[in-house]
Amino acid sequence: MWYFCTMIKVSDSAKQHVIKLLSEEGRPKGSFVRVGVKGGGCSGLMYEMDFDHEVKDGDQEFEDKGVKIVVDKKSFLYLVGTELRYSGGLNGKGFEFYNPNANRTCGCGESFSL
Repeated sequence: MWYFCTMIKVSDSAKQHVIKLLSEEGRPKGSFVRVGVKGGGCSGLMYEMDFDHEVKDGDQEFEDKGVKIVVDKKSFLYLVGTELRYSGGLNGKGFEFYNPNANRTCGCGESFSL
């Protein structure tokens, strides 16, 4: 199932870095960003992010700014409206999730609770 809406958004800096990493790592054509949520972290839930090239049954697919993002069925409700951001530089953290659904996040930004 392919959705052309932006339930998960991508910042300009995240787009540039995703494209750079896909190229540097020699990922196969059709690779995309897979994001998800799993239990753990100091706030209860943790974000997961990786590159993949196989869509699984029940996955939700989105595209924003030319970046394809795939989310598993269980993680979808936790991530609606989230923006994938990238912060570089000396104090940059790398990829970050800005999730308006989270009512609490940890100091490092890698875990959250609803």
